[in-house]
Amino acid sequence: MSDVPEQPLRSGEHRYWLTTSDGIGIDAVLLRGAEARTTAVVLANGFTGTHRNPYTRTIAETMYAVGDVMTFDFRGHHGSEGRSTVGNAEIHDLEAVLTRLRELGYERVVTVGFSMGAAVVIRHAAIFGGVDAVVAVSGPSRWFYRGTRPMRLLHVGVGGRVGRFFLRTFRKVRVIDRRWSTRPAEPREIAGEISPAPLLVVHGDSDAYFPTSHATAIHSAARAPKDLWIVPGMGHAERAVEPALAERMRDWIAGWLRHAPES
Repeated sequence: MSDVPEQPLRSGEHRYWLTTSDGIGIDAVLLRGAEARTTAVVLANGFTGTHRNPYTRTIAETMYAVGDVMTFDFRGHHGSEGRSTVGNAEIHDLEAVLTRLRELGYERVVTVGFSMGAAVVIRHAAIFGGVDAVVAVSGPSRWFYRGTRPMRLLHVGVGGRVGRFFLRTFRKVRVIDRRWSTRPAEPREIAGEISPAPLLVVHGDSDAYFPTSHATAIHSAARAPKDLWIVPGMGHAERAVEPALAERMRDWIAGWLRHAPES
């Protein structure tokens, strides 16, 4: 969850209003320069995150070295419409982003997700495909995990009226008030469907939300090509990504793109 101030648009950032296949409006921003490029990187925030988050924007600036960067607010979050389903219907938000990038002429797209966003990029790549590489940072391997205090508090927040009021009032996040009617496949159940796109799983050994067993479960379930980085001292999601780690992820993406054929 994010408790940092939101930042306004800056030079080189272009606002887009996208519509998902189920009719939800998504607030998105594309970081691009004057010169046309054919590669884009998509950043998918964690629960309560936003494209205005300075941590997300710092990572976006690092990723800009390999392509233009689109960030967005998931449904129910901040400037987007609808209500959050906490990782289920959000795959349609991500597909709306990829659809617009293809319309803009991007031939190669890499998705990078954090926490809830990590689960979304895995599920999206497995179900929709159409991506050239996937990076999942601090993601859960299974649903309804309550093994840590932050996750127990999170379940109280999304599962009760008072918690949802707090999220709506103080976090600008609107959450559905009902359970999933059909449980979606868990990241560990569906990671094997991502191939042939390479998958990088990144997780901190000091993550207070999900222990490293979640990362190893996803990595074990995935097909090659795949990589697993357990980062010493790293905490959770966007705010835990130090500049050196962002650069390392950028270089991993660049290395795969150099060997990937143009779409």
